[in-house]
Amino acid sequence: MHNTAEKIAVLGQGYVGLPLTLGLAKAGFEVVGFDTNARLISRLLDGNDPNGEASSVSVAGTKAQFSSDDADLAGCTVFILTVPTPITRAKKPNLDPIFGAAKTVAPHLTKGALVILESTVYPGVTEDVLGEALETATGLTRKVDFKLGYSPERVNPGDTKNTLETIVKVISAQDGETLDRVEAIYAPVITAGLYKAQSIKTAEAAKVIENTQRDLNIALVNEFALIFDRMGLDTLEVLEAAGTKWNFLPFKPGLVGGHCIGVDPYYLTYRAEQLGYHPEVILAGRRINDQMGSYVAQQTIKAMLGKDINPAGARVLVMGFAFKENCADTRNTRVIDIVTELQSFSAEVDVWDPRVDSEAVAEEYGITLVSAPEVGVYDSIILAVGHEQFVEMGGAAIRVLGKPEALLYDIKGVLAKSESDLRL
Repeated sequence: MHNTAEKIAVLGQGYVGLPLTLGLAKAGFEVVGFDTNARLISRLLDGNDPNGEASSVSVAGTKAQFSSDDADLAGCTVFILTVPTPITRAKKPNLDPIFGAAKTVAPHLTKGALVILESTVYPGVTEDVLGEALETATGLTRKVDFKLGYSPERVNPGDTKNTLETIVKVISAQDGETLDRVEAIYAPVITAGLYKAQSIKTAEAAKVIENTQRDLNIALVNEFALIFDRMGLDTLEVLEAAGTKWNFLPFKPGLVGGHCIGVDPYYLTYRAEQLGYHPEVILAGRRINDQMGSYVAQQTIKAMLGKDINPAGARVLVMGFAFKENCADTRNTRVIDIVTELQSFSAEVDVWDPRVDSEAVAEEYGITLVSAPEVGVYDSIILAVGHEQFVEMGGAAIRVLGKPEALLYDIKGVLAKSESDLRL
């Protein structure tokens, strides 16, 4: 039997925190799902997940308590931090959300408490940064008065197959006794099983390289695309042919954004540079991936000029604004690079994405999404995100939105080659 006597607070109720809150409550724990966003908590109390990851039935039926009042954290014995770890404009780690969470937890941290971080960080943050922040705020001593654990999130937004429960979860802690305690918390939730890392720093490092590896694999095929374009070759056809070899990895070119793949490598490179090592391969991959949005826009402009369409004043429809298909998350979306580059050529750009929160996009990016595109008015259409509803439309229905001579650029390669004019 696991110990359901723990009262657990999950700080952050987004893509990572909400499924965990629901899972822990279902396992019989007393859980407080906390978030500083009162609007989000209000939605959850109404039984709705604005991110569309959890069903209204599971949210409305949970025994978990949702709150934006930190007074409700009183009496908690475990605090799990699932806050975002973004980067600054200078591509440096922004640990402000972690410091903010520590400040929220501090008044309620009592002797014997356990604090588990799930956010992506560079090795050392849990013990040296978070631990020190909690010590300073409380006067308590880490590893003596309170214990620390680290269990990196592996959430994949928009994926209904690989969920919290079905993905092996890495756990770690400062000592064996605490690791047993961490195990007792997660084991009833994670049906796929747990992996006990040898140390917190090992677990932190494992998390940060998971997405760095993926980032580099995508960067490699993006560079293939840049080269094959100059050769007049279709990259997806080349990849399909190469993919007939048993050990060729199935990656496709595309935009790399979101809160993980386009961010995590900078946590590793930042720490490496602090230690006097300048990473070359990782940063080269980041440079390639960060330029792909501009490249797509420039290819569109060149193709329009090739058809005697003046980019200045031309109407362009960008389909999709989320960072990936079938999810509502627009954090660090690289579609914004396509939009701003097209606008720099004085094109009039409409952005259409029925899956995302238009208010959030307006607030974060200053872009007003169109609720529905006009028909027959666009000079170019860029299929930027492979949402199911876009794929199901098919090339013919998408082309109806444009003028007869309009260009259709399928950057995701989700349409048949014959249905589009350009592919990455």
